[in-house]
Amino acid sequence: MRCAVIGAGAWGTAIADLLVRNGHEVRLWAHEPDVVEAINGRHENVRFLAGAQLFPALVATGRLEHAGDGAQCVAYVTPSHVLRSIVRQSRAAVSRGATLVVASKGIELGTLATMTAVVHEEMPEHDVVALSGPSFAAEVVAQQPTAVVAASRAPDAATLVQCTFSSSNFRVYTHDDVLGVELGGALKNVIAVAVGIAEGLGLGYNPRAALITRGLAEMTRLGVALGASPRTFAGLAGLGDLILTCTGALSRNRAVGIEIGRGATLAEILATRETVAEGVLTTQSAHALAEREGIEMPIIAAVHRILFEEQPPERAMRELMARELRAEQD
Repeated sequence: MRCAVIGAGAWGTAIADLLVRNGHEVRLWAHEPDVVEAINGRHENVRFLAGAQLFPALVATGRLEHAGDGAQCVAYVTPSHVLRSIVRQSRAAVSRGATLVVASKGIELGTLATMTAVVHEEMPEHDVVALSGPSFAAEVVAQQPTAVVAASRAPDAATLVQCTFSSSNFRVYTHDDVLGVELGGALKNVIAVAVGIAEGLGLGYNPRAALITRGLAEMTRLGVALGASPRTFAGLAGLGDLILTCTGALSRNRAVGIEIGRGATLAEILATRETVAEGVLTTQSAHALAEREGIEMPIIAAVHRILFEEQPPERAMRELMARELRAEQD
């Protein structure tokens, strides 16, 4: 089928390359003219995915109307903080009846809406599917075995995405818990920042295991309070993505945490990066969401104090360990 991928960062480029290798006609929209030129001329996204040779049939464009023209499947892979504006700009370019795939991970600041909720609010007449799971872009482009989930309230739409994206190296499972899948994909980034901070402080494997495990408990607690299934957080979009992002060397969120733990300020880190690690933005929205719902999330709160309230990382870690003793299970 004809597919459009909106957003040519590393993950958007990987998805577009996957789809075109699956035999689909794919147009990849990029905001940056140099990215369009490099993909079309050199078959490489030098800016965001350097070193990965892309399938020659992949076409990049800087025009949303060209990307969306006739596309039956439109995948949005933009940073969370610009998703709403890009979806709004692309409405006229999206064909009637097209299935919309949301591969962005985050919680919108202010509204505290998930990414599929943002897309559905802007284009309510379309079926929307969340695509999430443990998947580094560089490994997907290298055709390493990867498993993710496609979650939708419309079963046919989830199955369509499953069939469209699946290949011998990319396995897609369907899911109906859209909220749980999205919260898992968003919140794990904050926990990865926390794990990186601990590593930057010189702490070892014991604290890493504790942060991952208790972080999963926090993610599940918030998800259940909002109506998600606790089982979702034990799956690919929860535990699977959490482990990858907290331990993988390619994790941008973990890398940001390491620099914070070694003494860098958030402003210093952001000044050296072209793209913001989603965990930084999600820390703010997750902290606000926990406060709104009255849910205790001590690791999320600690990362928020470190990033936005100038609390020294060492003190935040001590405070986590000094919390009132309690049973492990809620």
